[in-house]
Amino acid sequence: MPQHQAATALAIDDAASQITIIVRRGGLLARLGHDHLVLVKNLQGSVDPRSQRARLQFRLDEMEVDPAALRLAAGLQPQPSAEAIAGTRRNMLTRTLDAEHYPLVQLQAERQGEELALQITLHGVTRKLRVPATIISDGHKVQAEGSFTILQSDYGITPFAVMGGALAVQDQLELHYHLLAHE
Repeated sequence: MPQHQAATALAIDDAASQITIIVRRGGLLARLGHDHLVLVKNLQGSVDPRSQRARLQFRLDEMEVDPAALRLAAGLQPQPSAEAIAGTRRNMLTRTLDAEHYPLVQLQAERQGEELALQITLHGVTRKLRVPATIISDGHKVQAEGSFTILQSDYGITPFAVMGGALAVQDQLELHYHLLAHE
């Protein structure tokens, strides 16, 4: 009998996991715009504790823009109107991310000490990066959390802008994650 039995893959618990993206305003007229918080919904994937690798994915059209409680917790005030949120979501999905042609974001991660070697596929472009992670694992569940930034332009995305860039979205996005996977 083998000394170590192969561990089964642990499923990502979407209800107990959270990825948020902070989108900052920019341009000469930035004061007229809003910073935004985007919440990833319906995160799917699994973690293989034996190989310390994970695969995750989510649909862009299932993300939620500016949930009030999360905006407040992130210190983003005031809350935009429902009309402004709907416009932001529409522009994000159609003009910026082209969610019709690139509906999925896919992530692959491998634990390397206190970091994750991460591969992100977004907008048809795949990039590799190393991100900090606090990881707790007991073989039956894995928790990971951390924060990092990416540039939209690294993925072939032109940040949203109007009025010749006087009101724009900054290229850099802030991502914060807390993930839980279990049997």
